[in-house]
Amino acid sequence: WLPIDAKFPNEDYERLLEAQGRADPVQAELCAKALEARIRLEAKSIAEKYLEPPHTTDFAVMFLPTEGLYAEVLRRPGLMESLQRDHRVTLAGPTNLMAMLNALQMGFRTLALEKRSSEVWQVLGAVKTEFGKFGDVLDKVRNQTQTVLNTLDQAQTRSNVMNRALRQVDALPEAQAQALLPGSEP
Repeated sequence: WLPIDAKFPNEDYERLLEAQGRADPVQAELCAKALEARIRLEAKSIAEKYLEPPHTTDFAVMFLPTEGLYAEVLRRPGLMESLQRDHRVTLAGPTNLMAMLNALQMGFRTLALEKRSSEVWQVLGAVKTEFGKFGDVLDKVRNQTQTVLNTLDQAQTRSNVMNRALRQVDALPEAQAQALLPGSEP
């Protein structure tokens, strides 16, 4: 599972916008730090609630619903890197969420294909082992078949020798032959 949580720190962001609108740099900086602290707190909360590898990915996505809020958070020096490093949380805004999800989906598919590829190689390795055994069995069958053929050749040779020797003997009439060799068929 890929944990995604939407956060709406709109009050902190609106206070920042008001201070910037009043051209109050001191208050604007205080509000910016409060927004940053809130984002860090939300990232920590997401990590604690949702990250449970291997049941989930080892990272989560924090969705910020407005482009202005997303841009302000990105503008804070080192904040995004800190969230990723300390809490394994990646930020997404309205315009880049779909692109991020598509990229992750392609990565997950590639990972699944690599895993299946590994399984295929294992099956092929097992088949190769079995194929070697099959070759050994075929050799045995070939040797046994060759032995049978050799024995048949020897029997044919003996038959030819007997036929040559018997050519000089006169054949008996059928009735007499049956009387001498009971069980022979006409």
